[in-house]
Amino acid sequence: MTTYSVSEARENFSEAIATSAVEAVFIQKHGEAAAVLISPERYEQLMDALEEIEDLQAIEDAKLDPRPSIPWEQVKADLGW
Repeated sequence: MTTYSVSEARENFSEAIATSAVEAVFIQKHGEAAAVLISPERYEQLMDALEEIEDLQAIEDAKLDPRPSIPWEQVKADLGW
């Protein structure tokens, strides 16, 4: 993990971007985390993982729903398929 202050990140922006290709770069403002710089590839991986978690949670929520489900054949018939 690499950490820069805001002023260091400004002075070394190209280096920070290069480092973000292999690890997250944390940017601090007044000693507190203010931002994280990551590569576009890592961002996509994280977004895909989050989407998958949300999908799994929706499935679990649906399993716990006490309302009766509609059979797939009925759904297709209602839609005229």
